[in-house]
Amino acid sequence: MQRTWLITGISSGFGRIMAEQLLANGDRVAGTVRDLSTVSDLTQRYPQQLWLAKLELSDIPSIRGVIDEAFGALGKIDVVVNNAGYGLFGAAEEATDEQMMHQINTNLIGSIQVIRAALPHLRQAEGGRIIQLSTVGGQAVFPGGSFYHAAKWGIEGFIDALRLEVSVFNIGCTLIEPGSARTNFRYGSSRLTPQNLAYDASPASMARKMINARAAVPLGDPLKMVQIMIESVNVEPAPRRIALGSDCYTVMHQQISSRLQDLEAQKEIAFSTDIP
Repeated sequence: MQRTWLITGISSGFGRIMAEQLLANGDRVAGTVRDLSTVSDLTQRYPQQLWLAKLELSDIPSIRGVIDEAFGALGKIDVVVNNAGYGLFGAAEEATDEQMMHQINTNLIGSIQVIRAALPHLRQAEGGRIIQLSTVGGQAVFPGGSFYHAAKWGIEGFIDALRLEVSVFNIGCTLIEPGSARTNFRYGSSRLTPQNLAYDASPASMARKMINARAAVPLGDPLKMVQIMIESVNVEPAPRRIALGSDCYTVMHQQISSRLQDLEAQKEIAFSTDIP
């Protein structure tokens, strides 16, 4: 079954792999990139299947126009994949205001606006699927990733609520939560805050040291991960979350279990505050 997909950020990483697999299988792709030259090879190989637009997710006012243009050009889009994003790492105090706002605008507000722009079209088509790339860091936390977590926990809350709002329109929503993967995310697209030497004594410094050392080898196979993402659109109802990678599963299980234990320990206190 041929489908049409809208994927943000197809120049590298999961987005690039997904676009390549879908185009090779005969599907149509509306892809966005910040630099059109980064996908010139795909344009040459798939001139009839690939529609391209330049989009910087932090440029919030431009998003709706690009999404409307994609739906207008292709007629119908079956799956919207919010993939574009990057990681900002370092202590919360170290980040500049500009870094903080760019991270939140790109990973949270930009992703929300892509979905909001797509929803009228999906409703008119009486259905569709939204796939939101999150991360293990959308359910678990690590020191040195405070603003990245803020954006990812925010988009997860948004998608969880959105799912309840739009299921009546036959629109499904799935959060993808990969662990480490052998893409350019960690050692290519990630950005570091300016260094404050006071934080060398903080666990927040571990993120900087890991990225600078480039020694940790990611466990995940991005080809396998993308294949699972693609296959998820055949599953009904849409999976709420898909955890990818043994490291993702392990850390999420540990931290979610710990939060549940904390909640259970507070049951008596919680109930004691009700008005009799």
